[in-house]
Amino acid sequence: MPISTILIIILILILIGAVPAWPHSRAWGYGPSGIVGVILVVLLILLLMGRI
Repeated sequence: MPISTILIIILILILIGAVPAWPHSRAWGYGPSGIVGVILVVLLILLLMGRI
């Protein structure tokens, strides 16, 4: 299994866990999903550049 597939699966799981609709994450605000968004953009740029 390529490393990019593993990274995508992990990012999807983190993004689902950071959704503010869950009771354990209501007080977190938009911080976790914003961080996951930044990581996703960086990985997308690296993917387009051919580094992953």
